Amino acid sequence: MKIAQILNLPGGQQIVGPLPADRFPNLASIVTQATNRIVFPVAGVFLLLYLVWGGFDFLTSMGDPKKAESGKNKITNALLGFILIFVAYWIVQIVQFILKIQ
Repeated sequence: MKIAQILNLPGGQQIVGPLPADRFPNLASIVTQATNRIVFPVAGVFLLLYLVWGGFDFLTSMGDPKKAESGKNKITNALLGFILIFVAYWIVQIVQFILKIQ
């Protein structure tokens, strides 16, 4: 299956698209590669930033209960998001193993 076009140039030369067919044989492999190489690292960076933001709010609350609670909520939400991403990844791995999906 060809993912990108092949452009035939004058003189017999060819330009093959950016996605080699042997590395990306179907759409599912493209999504898998994007998930592993883009989505999870970006989610990790956002997790770190949200944790730092929540920690900063909590540490600089100076006794203000509303700001301290806001910081605690941000830290809690960041950790819940991490657990959600982690569990979703492992559920997919387990389903692939059980159903023998490559």
